[in-house]
Amino acid sequence: MRNYEAVFIFETSLEEEKRNNIFDRFKGIIEAEGTITNIDEWGVRKLAYEINDLTEGYYIVMTFEGDTAAINEMDRISKITDGIMRLMIVRDEEEKKEKKEK
Repeated sequence: MRNYEAVFIFETSLEEEKRNNIFDRFKGIIEAEGTITNIDEWGVRKLAYEINDLTEGYYIVMTFEGDTAAINEMDRISKITDGIMRLMIVRDEEEKKEKKEK
């Protein structure tokens, strides 16, 4: 298990209930084999650049412990789910530093 940080960007036109249902699906994938350590809802923010003619998105940042199977499944689902503009998952930098020091 490794530590990851995921940034979800949802379309702002998505209803809160639908956004929560989609996000719960991702949480379920992680909780099946790993653990969620923190969820931080940033809300509506301006995008750095336009995505599909949209200039704002609803951001949720989540840190978790998981395996590559969970990462691959989240990536697959994000590509086929309407309402998700982007999903970026990165490995935690602290973990990388600890491994280099050993």
